[in-house]
Amino acid sequence: MAAFLKMKFKQNSNMKKIFFIALTIAFAWGCKTTQKTMPTTEFRELDTLVISAKKEEPNPDEFKLPVYQATATREMDLLHTKLDVRFDWDKEQVLGKAYLKLKPYFYPSQTVTLDAKNFEFHKVQMEGKDLKYDYDGEKITIHLGKEFKRTEEINLFIDYTATPEGDGGSAAITSDKGLYFINPRGEDPNKPMQIWTQGETESNSRWFPTIDKPNERCTQEMLITVDDKFETLSNGNFISSTKNTDGTRTDYYKMDLPHAPYLFMMAIGEFAVVDDKWRDIPLKYYVEPEFKDAAKDIYPYTPEMLEFFSNIVGYDYPWPSYSQVTVRDYVSGAMENTTGVIFGEFMQKSKEELADNNDQNEQIVAHEMFHHWFGDLVTCESWSNLTLNEGFANYSEYLWKEHKHGRDAADAHWVQEFRGYMGSAKNQGIHDLIDFEYDNREEMFDAHSYNKGGLILHMLRTYVGDDAFFAALKHYLTKNAFSDVEAHELRLAFEDVTGEDLNWFFNQWYFDKGQPKLEVTYDYDSTNQQVNVTVEQTQDPDKMPAIFILPTTIDIYMGPGKKMTKEVRVDQRKQTFTFDVDSKPALVNFDGSKTLLAEVSDNKEGQDYLFQYYNAPTYRDRSEALQALQYMNGEEIDEVFFTALDDTYYGLQLVAIQKVNVETAKVIIKLKSLAAKSGKPQVRAAALSKLAETGNQEFASDIKKALANDRSLLVKASALRALQNLEPETALAEAKKLEDVKSSEMTEAIGEIYANEGDPSNLGFFESRWSDISGFGVISFLETYSDLLSQADTTTILNKASMLKDMGTNMDTNGWLRFAVVNGLNNLHVNLVGRANQSEDMTLSESLKSSDETIKSYIEEIKTAETNPQLKMMYGRYPSKTEKP
Repeated sequence: MAAFLKMKFKQNSNMKKIFFIALTIAFAWGCKTTQKTMPTTEFRELDTLVISAKKEEPNPDEFKLPVYQATATREMDLLHTKLDVRFDWDKEQVLGKAYLKLKPYFYPSQTVTLDAKNFEFHKVQMEGKDLKYDYDGEKITIHLGKEFKRTEEINLFIDYTATPEGDGGSAAITSDKGLYFINPRGEDPNKPMQIWTQGETESNSRWFPTIDKPNERCTQEMLITVDDKFETLSNGNFISSTKNTDGTRTDYYKMDLPHAPYLFMMAIGEFAVVDDKWRDIPLKYYVEPEFKDAAKDIYPYTPEMLEFFSNIVGYDYPWPSYSQVTVRDYVSGAMENTTGVIFGEFMQKSKEELADNNDQNEQIVAHEMFHHWFGDLVTCESWSNLTLNEGFANYSEYLWKEHKHGRDAADAHWVQEFRGYMGSAKNQGIHDLIDFEYDNREEMFDAHSYNKGGLILHMLRTYVGDDAFFAALKHYLTKNAFSDVEAHELRLAFEDVTGEDLNWFFNQWYFDKGQPKLEVTYDYDSTNQQVNVTVEQTQDPDKMPAIFILPTTIDIYMGPGKKMTKEVRVDQRKQTFTFDVDSKPALVNFDGSKTLLAEVSDNKEGQDYLFQYYNAPTYRDRSEALQALQYMNGEEIDEVFFTALDDTYYGLQLVAIQKVNVETAKVIIKLKSLAAKSGKPQVRAAALSKLAETGNQEFASDIKKALANDRSLLVKASALRALQNLEPETALAEAKKLEDVKSSEMTEAIGEIYANEGDPSNLGFFESRWSDISGFGVISFLETYSDLLSQADTTTILNKASMLKDMGTNMDTNGWLRFAVVNGLNNLHVNLVGRANQSEDMTLSESLKSSDETIKSYIEEIKTAETNPQLKMMYGRYPSKTEKP
């Protein structure tokens, strides 16, 4: 899922820690040592202690076993699932028939218990005979009438109606409804009718009966009956399609390889389908018809990725087909359903927009594809082990970027993942990567399972080396194919290949929490001609291990092109490494490979960073140097940022553009060149913005030229914003001409110009376009809309706010848009308070205050109507408190 583990007996490890701490203290108190003598026991005579208080009995409620989220017990082995489904669109129901083949896992049994949430059962039979059953709304327990042994198969038939309803979700997967009807009655002319599923974590049991656990797997058949106008998609091979006399069609899909029930999928809608091929594997790309010509760009490099991942892990793509589909109102980023990946609508863009999206689609396609090895072929046995799915999928993004775009692009992605994890760790806390103590399994979809899991794999790769790393992955996949795993099986695979005991690595990174915080100091001893590197671990020992074992390198540069690399092992709270040198080094660089998951601070100075930018090889070296130097001034600083305008990685060019002094002639010449000729639209756009910041009218012609001629919509949007700084009236006129361009960047730029212009007659533009902006961007767009709306008369304000309230209370509205509505209404509330306080017209001021009370009541109505727990939590801070200026 594009949506971040733990020792079972934590209380034992805690007691051991307490014991050894006490033992250490006792030894320190009881012994004295000198350099030349053995410890001498020191005896002390203590006064007699008199205790008069009554000894309190321990409170039994204080002694509890820690939470342990165990792997689901296998009572039955689900062998095969055949589903025959059709739909009542008006009632949003699944009309299903399920044929299940099972056998007892080990112990004989007279019952079968299945997950089936909110079902109505019409028939429950075995071999044509009705069976008795118990049902509590969540699980059905079927009485078989006799005892079955593990060698005997059970064949069940269940005729049912399922009404999918959700009661939870997470930040990564915002609903657990399982199956979703989109615009089921065709009431929204701007939205297609669709059905799609989202099974992770245990939500597919809302539309078919199953054993809904990740350590279960079975083969599958799916018969889907729909109106003939719809395309369908499900797992495995498409076998046949049969037209029925009532205008419907039944499509038949078959998956002969076993996979987990949460990976079962369906997608139904009026899609355009584009065929492709990799080796002998059929590939299909499903998009809405208007995006048909861009389908291969929406799912970029799919055949090349399949080849690359097959080769690098030494295990060919194992499934019979590979299809990708984009749907509306998706409740997650994307989902790795076996052979049928579902993506949110943010993926669907024109070729022009895709050229600007900074490899985003590539990254997500890679993530979900790699799951087909790590997650689908080899599946985490419990949600506590989720990083065995998601950590690998996240690391695939690094692997793909490294292969396709180079080490710099991969390392820049590493930095984003690191920052994402560290931000989450600081704001939401830390837990073991293999976490057996979660309260809700949905909590596992966090920056630990994803970001940290990938970062740790990169450290492991660096430690064992590329050959061993990928050989171990091949061994792991081969040994565990079509089965469920826990983290120790990954460890054992690496130990089998490397011959090394890796418990130390897995214990501290997988079965414990946190990360080291390192204070590194560099010192040169001119007398002894030695470099001293002192590393102190300063992380809080009450929250995480006091000492991490960190194999790493220290690079010592004696000058340009003169580098010595020293391998070291950091394994003390504070330790110093000493190296002989001929003279004072130009730079000493701890963690030369830049792969440690650690917060590192050191005592480098300006000259160190200047040398580092020009001479150290990695993106992270150069990025770290520029980050430190941007707060310094001087000719050498100006020169390094001018040099960075030509950095080999465009991301650092963007950093340089922000810092350079645009008043110097050579910088202006360079920026104009970048704005016109850079191969990266992000660089061209940033250069235009930098030129416009000067307010110098002479740059207006360059900006107008880019607006007229550049093919990039990102650059055009940037040029439009830049023109707003220099020629607002021209920018407004150009915005009117570009209203029909379908691009999130352009739409947002036009919205900003209209808001700055302050004419409420432009509110209609926002209302016609906010449904076109997917994901996070709609939040800022609605904020801009509310800025403009706050300048209107109170009648218009209340009418528009009422419309927003209706959107926010409609649970069929996309979750991003619902949040954007509440955020927008809150922004409107803040603006109205400010406008009322600043108005000298008392009548207007009172009218604005009255309108604000209505706005706040609308926010409360939406909060009451909201069913998504994550959104309800996020709404808690609204409406904002405001004070008079």
